[in-house]
Amino acid sequence: MITVHGMAVSGNCHKVRLLLELLGLPYRWVEVDSAHGATRTPAFLSLNANGRVPVVVLADGRVLNESNAILYYFAQGTPWFAGDDFGRASTLAWMFFEQYSHEPYVAVARFICGWTEAGSERRGAELARCRVRGHEALAVMERHLGGAQWFSGVHRGIADIALHAYTHCAGDAGFDLGRFPAIRDWLARFEASKGFIAMPAVPADVAERLRLP
Repeated sequence: MITVHGMAVSGNCHKVRLLLELLGLPYRWVEVDSAHGATRTPAFLSLNANGRVPVVVLADGRVLNESNAILYYFAQGTPWFAGDDFGRASTLAWMFFEQYSHEPYVAVARFICGWTEAGSERRGAELARCRVRGHEALAVMERHLGGAQWFSGVHRGIADIALHAYTHCAGDAGFDLGRFPAIRDWLARFEASKGFIAMPAVPADVAERLRLP
């Protein structure tokens, strides 16, 4: 049995859960409250010295971390990582884009809005910077989707899973997806995938903060 240690409302963790559901692979989910220090315990650090979720423990005891590496591992040999060498490399390029140019801004802005108190220092300059860079990343995606249906070649794939993770909830961080019609259409196409599951709702206290400007 595969065991996944993750925080359900984290986009990086939901990527893994979503792919396992789409592939029909059984797994055990262990909820980890990473926002409140649960990834800094000795027990968790023995699984991932970097102190981050998601972490996957395979049936033979081997451990995988880093969300996009986990997607790559499980998708090999499936339609979710298909195509020729160039197509698969292009899929990986979009996954690197997601972790380097998208997630550090869209996801961090969402964390600042939902997991820090109003009036805190992080709500100032850092949030403003994340929103500028996040909009730049969304604009890159919008341009790509002007001439393509997916980020994984001619079919949906793990690059789409990776980019869906925080794009679909970008509104939580103050990003206006109304400015990006091609992204909205792509989200609708992807979410119509057979086996798709939505990310769980955030806790009530987080939802309350997300309603703040």
